[in-house]
Amino acid sequence: MKQETLYFRQLLAGRQVAVDHAAAGQMANFMYLIGDPSTREALVVDPAWDVQGLVDTAERDGYRIAGALVTHYHPDHIGGDLFGLQIEGLSGLLARVDVPIYVNEHEAEGVHRVTGVAPADLRKMSGGDSLELGSIEIRFLHTPGHTPGSQCFLIGDRLVAGDTLFVQGCGRVDLPGGDPDAMYESLTQKLAKLPPGTVLYPGHNYGPTETSTIGEELESNSYLRLESLESWRQLMAF
Repeated sequence: MKQETLYFRQLLAGRQVAVDHAAAGQMANFMYLIGDPSTREALVVDPAWDVQGLVDTAERDGYRIAGALVTHYHPDHIGGDLFGLQIEGLSGLLARVDVPIYVNEHEAEGVHRVTGVAPADLRKMSGGDSLELGSIEIRFLHTPGHTPGSQCFLIGDRLVAGDTLFVQGCGRVDLPGGDPDAMYESLTQKLAKLPPGTVLYPGHNYGPTETSTIGEELESNSYLRLESLESWRQLMAF
């Protein structure tokens, strides 16, 4: 029997977690658990909506939450106030487990402001940094555009992309902190240059499938197929 080398769970709000939360189901956020089978430690990506459900899922699988990875500071990914709706997130996680929160260096202030999490609990990461969880290496890719400090996580041939790249889409650039030119650069000069077999795991279930590959997206995702920044600006109406 082949020994498992990576623990990886994709969890959809409204389906596997937050099953009775109508707003969570409408927002269709994906959350992820990434762990090392040898140490039985796991990191949770964008814990929101149902923190206890995420912790319970890890524990049922025999893993202990050892930290959190944040793709960006929007409340539906880390908790906080979303147009009057209070979403559970990082502060709820820290109330259950005392773990570090890994954020991009450009996003730390936003995460603190949105969630109230103390700066001492945040670990500021830069694009190109990596984190070791047992034998698992997690590479941090700074992909601004949706927000200034949006980041993706590369684990072997798996890309957890947050709201930078979706299946058949990409994140909005018209929200506060959005930057269409930065998004074009992140998509075309960073994510599009990953190996075509890289498996895409997005931050929302907005596409026809829950996963894709970079190669498939290069063939069919119009946001990756534009030949110039000017064409991109026209598509995004800027």
